[in-house]
Formats: sequence, structure tokens, C-alpha cells
Amino acid sequence: MITGAIALYEEALREQAPALVLRTADGRALPLQMSRFCGPPDTADEELLRHCRGPVLDVGCGPGRLTVALAELGIPALGVDISRTAVAQVHQAGAPALHRSVFDRLPGHGRWATVLLADGNIGIGGLPARLLERCAQLLAPDGRILIEAEPGNVDEQLTAWLEHPDGRRGPVFPWARMGTAALLRAAADAGLHVIGQWRHEDRAFVCAAIQRRPLPEGGGLPATHEPRPFGTKHQSPPEEADACAAAGEVPSRPPGACWPPGLTA
Repeated sequence: MITGAIALYEEALREQAPALVLRTADGRALPLQMSRFCGPPDTADEELLRHCRGPVLDVGCGPGRLTVALAELGIPALGVDISRTAVAQVHQAGAPALHRSVFDRLPGHGRWATVLLADGNIGIGGLPARLLERCAQLLAPDGRILIEAEPGNVDEQLTAWLEHPDGRRGPVFPWARMGTAALLRAAADAGLHVIGQWRHEDRAFVCAAIQRRPLPEGGGLPATHEPRPFGTKHQSPPEEADACAAAGEVPSRPPGACWPPGLTA
């Protein structure tokens, strides 16, 4: 999705309207899961978050349900989104986020332990292999990309637009949709190793890394990290506060929200 194409999306975020669709050039209407984007993490999200090691970059974070949940777990995280409204809502929830594209200059280049591509965000830009290559550039050498796949055997690069039930439509932009099999091929094309995959009801996920190293049993948190229960508010430790003070580049972050340690731009 491109910046000029998201006015209807931002309106839906502000009004919490659930009926927005992605209309493809061949006429299909693919509903956007606005209620999920704007709601609390569900059980599939919680399983995804258990595979996250900090610091985490949440690409296409939207209104921030995953970024905020990570902060509540005590896992350093930063959201990135091209929607100003979405970024403002992340800030209102008390978590840090940047109004940028994943292809823009980002803090922590080569130092992120996890990059998240949830909620169909593998489609960003319409070229999944290029997106995966970009995410790999952002990773630490032992980092991982957690990617949500479409259910079923899907592999398409398409042009589409956002459409409101009243008939209003946004401009056309490139997008992509990939099921697990296609995603495995795209990861290989990007030079990544798939080190894990799982399903939760009708949602599918893949974990890819630069290095070939299988996921530890029980998820991705280091043994030294004791996550808080879901719903517990995160209090920033002193080292994160120090990182905040150094991150003068983005003064619009919410009061008290901090960049992950050492990842200032």
C-alpha cells in the first residue's frame, strides 16, 4: 500500500468502521479485518508474539495491537506504518512508532532480533521477495522474520484499491497475497532459511532467518527473558530511558515511550 492510497483506511481507523474492502482489478472484494486490527490480540496473535525476541520491528503496525502487546510483555518493540492516523493511535496507546515506509531509512539497521510481517503485510509493495530482502537487511545476524501467510494455496501479485461500502474508492496500488507454499518459495528467493512454520485455526505463519537455526521448542523468547502476562503494562527500564533521550530525531513519540536500547536512528 502507498501513502496516497490510504485515506479510506485512515477514516476507517478513526471511525472504527469494519466494512472496508480491498477490491482487486479482476473484481474480487477482499474484506480488511479492521475489527482484528483495532482489537486486542487474539490467541493466534499471542502465539505469534511468543516467537518474538526483542528488539522487534513491527512492519505495517497499523493501530498497534502487536506493538503495544509486546511492550506490555516487556519486549522492546517499535511500530512502523505509512498511516499517520495509525501511528498516532499507537502513540495514544503508549507505544513507540514511526511514520515511515519499511523501505525508508529506519533506526537499528542490521540490529533487529525480530521483524514482524503480520496481517497480510507480506503484500506491501507488491513484490514479496524484495520486501523480504529489505527485512533481512534490517535483521541482526541471528535475527528472524515472522510472516503471516494467507490461508490456502494463494500466490498472486495484483493491483487493487480500497473501497468503502458507499462506493468511494482510493487510488490503485500494487499488492501481493501468498499462502504458505508460495511464501516458502519467496523466502528461498530472498536467500532466507525457513526455520519454522505453524497454523492457528485459519491463520498460518512462517519463521525465516538469515542463518539456518531451528526455532527452540516452546517459542522464541530467550531463557533469561521472563515475559509478563498479556494485558500487563510495561514500565521502561533505565537503559531504555537512556535510549529515549538519544532519539531526538522523532520528538512525536508518546511521553514515556522509548526506542529499544541501542536502536536510535
